[in-house]
Amino acid sequence: MPAGLPDFRLGNVLATSFTATLTERHGDPVERIPAPHRLVDWLAVYGLAVDSCTPAQLDLARELRESIHAAATAAAIGDALPASAVQVINDRSVQGRAAAILTPEGERQWRLNPASRVEDALSVIAADAISIIAGERDGKLALCASPTCQAAFFDTSQSRTRRWCDMNTCGNREKKARFKAGQRKNPSSGE
Repeated sequence: MPAGLPDFRLGNVLATSFTATLTERHGDPVERIPAPHRLVDWLAVYGLAVDSCTPAQLDLARELRESIHAAATAAAIGDALPASAVQVINDRSVQGRAAAILTPEGERQWRLNPASRVEDALSVIAADAISIIAGERDGKLALCASPTCQAAFFDTSQSRTRRWCDMNTCGNREKKARFKAGQRKNPSSGE
């Protein structure tokens, strides 16, 4: 990865991993796809390889990302889905030409053809968002407990009580903050 670019936050759910290309939404936001080539990189990580991306396609991707975030956040807290977000998700879903394929392990993957465009990859992400927001998959949408993050994530833990979008980032940061607060309250502990 080139120096100076933030790492991608990778997860098991395509749609919420895509929304994690903008993190710390309620703090100092970190844009993880600041340029078209970074979107191409992110898509490749998820098996949605495309040859190129224009600035206009990056704008479409960011619009989809924000629409998924808005709809998933509303679903997580039990609010009505924003009509404009639903429209963008639906529009992106129907505009692509990706094919679902079955792997030898019995899992569904998406295949793009060699001439696929960013819009084709975005349709796969939109379809994944529809699947989780509509409740078709085993799990539940939740919001990260970090006050600076509050990202929507798809909780597939057995108890469905996960608090953090990512334990390695938000969860660890909160644990460290609690530990430091405890150290300040009781400076003699740990010695």
